[in-house]
Amino acid sequence: MRFLIIIPAHNEEENLPFTLDSLQQQSFKDFKTVIVNDGSTDKTQEVIRKYTGQDSRFETVDLQKSSHQPGSKVVHAFKNGLKTRNINEFDIICKFDADIILPENYLETIQNAFKHNPEYGLVGGLLYVEKQGAWVYEGNSNRHHVRGPVKAYRKECFIQMGGIRETLGWDNMDSILLENLNWREIVLPELQVKLIKVKGADYTIRPADYYGRYFYFLGLNRFLAYIAASKEAAKSQSVSFFFSIIKAYEACKTEKLELKISKDEQKAINAQRWKTLRKKWLKI
Repeated sequence: MRFLIIIPAHNEEENLPFTLDSLQQQSFKDFKTVIVNDGSTDKTQEVIRKYTGQDSRFETVDLQKSSHQPGSKVVHAFKNGLKTRNINEFDIICKFDADIILPENYLETIQNAFKHNPEYGLVGGLLYVEKQGAWVYEGNSNRHHVRGPVKAYRKECFIQMGGIRETLGWDNMDSILLENLNWREIVLPELQVKLIKVKGADYTIRPADYYGRYFYFLGLNRFLAYIAASKEAAKSQSVSFFFSIIKAYEACKTEKLELKISKDEQKAINAQRWKTLRKKWLKI
């Protein structure tokens, strides 16, 4: 099986070498990597040139800096990288971040998982961050969800679900869409990926605005959006946080901002959310 790996990178001169070194050290060698330089103003381009100059498996695309919102920004860069290759020449499509360190058996293990399990549509490892000199599980999501920095899709699944969407919430949206198409999302806990930089560090959007916009672009109806907002407010133990999230959500609805999902996909996302709500909270 052949891998196509797309890595969006913006001002990653310090982190990117670790990521690309870990790819060169993979036990599985049959992959092509496209690094998308998204308007970097540091020495990211020089770092990329070092690898493209010595290893034919690495290519690059240069973009003007994306001004898109968090979430859609990285997908915009990813899609520009994807355009440079014919995905029919590959079996596995990966969206990796520019600040991860993969274990040497990462691609080999992912390939074996896809090869022996035809129902697998999305596979990845777990993210670990450094705290007080030790690498510990990030814990930013449940252990059954493949996080954004380490997405690996079976090509057929990727095509069927229409790729990943250029919108806030894409990271969870893909999970719901592929499940609706009867593909499985699988996390392999033995694959421990080191995440060098904490996600969200570059975002300037306020947390309440983020959640409100996220729930809107995920396509949640008003009832489910309000339930989700109440859960986030409960975590923060702040009633005002709930109302701030709702304000942001309602502002998006008033403006009728474009969704990157179809009506049928929106129905599927709401149905899945409602199913999870009944199972987890209402015990139905």
